[in-house]
Amino acid sequence: VFSKIFSHEALESYLPKIQLVIKDTLRAWSSDPEPINVYHEAQKLTFRMAIRVLLGFRIPDEELGRLFEVYQQFVENVFSLPVDLPFSGYRRGIRARETLQKGLEKAIQEKLQNTQGKDYADALDILIESGKEHGKELTMQELKDGTLELIFAAYATTASASTSLIMQLLKHPRVLEKLREELRSKGILHNGCICEGSLRLDTINGLQYLDCVIKEVLRLFTPISGGYRTVLQTFELDGFQIPKGWSVMYSIRDTHDTAPVFKDVDVFDPDRFGQGRSEDKDGRFHYLPFGGGVRTCLGKHLAKLFLKALAIELASTSRFELATRTFPKITLVPVVHPVDGLKVKFFGLDSNQNEILTGTDAMLGATV
Repeated sequence: VFSKIFSHEALESYLPKIQLVIKDTLRAWSSDPEPINVYHEAQKLTFRMAIRVLLGFRIPDEELGRLFEVYQQFVENVFSLPVDLPFSGYRRGIRARETLQKGLEKAIQEKLQNTQGKDYADALDILIESGKEHGKELTMQELKDGTLELIFAAYATTASASTSLIMQLLKHPRVLEKLREELRSKGILHNGCICEGSLRLDTINGLQYLDCVIKEVLRLFTPISGGYRTVLQTFELDGFQIPKGWSVMYSIRDTHDTAPVFKDVDVFDPDRFGQGRSEDKDGRFHYLPFGGGVRTCLGKHLAKLFLKALAIELASTSRFELATRTFPKITLVPVVHPVDGLKVKFFGLDSNQNEILTGTDAMLGATV
């Protein structure tokens, strides 16, 4: 089912909607007279993308905001120790999950009743149709569980990587300019505007330097530190026997830091993935921001597409400046993010790349 949800055809249909959500969000950021907290706003953005694009829910903005707050409570407490006391994080997480499930059930029911005006098949449509194809009508509980899983997959890691992307573009203006040059050379960016109809999935996938930038962000700032696997058969590693049935944890971050293929590992250098060097090509498990093996992250293509679409919009339609004297420190828990969230002032640009002030009507954007 998930291979259909994240197939090339599905991603092609999501792309225009993802672009609308990103454009609308950047307009709102640019119209705010105060600096924004990028990490917090990126969480809102990726949650909105998951709800409106991936799941096709038509939830009003005010209700979406409330649902986001409940979802945050759920995520903040999901890894709490399972101690069921009245004021424990575990209990708060359970309550948030119940509230979230009620909101999702309402959205699912409205979606099932209102099928008019659909111009693409979203992930939930594919999930429902796949159940029917296998002769099994999914229950409401199964739909809620599947929906929550999809939101979780699209949310935290993508918000982390989006924040890291913006921070690196701020730190490295030459990278941002090189991105703009690639967009101009491919006929995507002309006179400061994205040419209409130019951004199709194959076009985006053909932007080699953009791909290098996203790869380098995910190498240096991998959102998740590692993963767990169950040992299928006893094996030996460095003289130690690891028994069948044990759980083992692998570290993505330590792998990236110590892999011999990467030169100057602490330096942000997108060109390491360029044709001349291709530092990710030597060996299967030196570069694994989405995990590896048969259980690699199923949503990795959606995450990379979202990050590429965001980078294109940032390079094409925004000017942005760090609003603090120095760049913040990075914390790794629960995912990689700046300790202060990264305070940035955004400015809108007109077609000649001049700063403009956007009005309230510009904030409205397109509905998804």
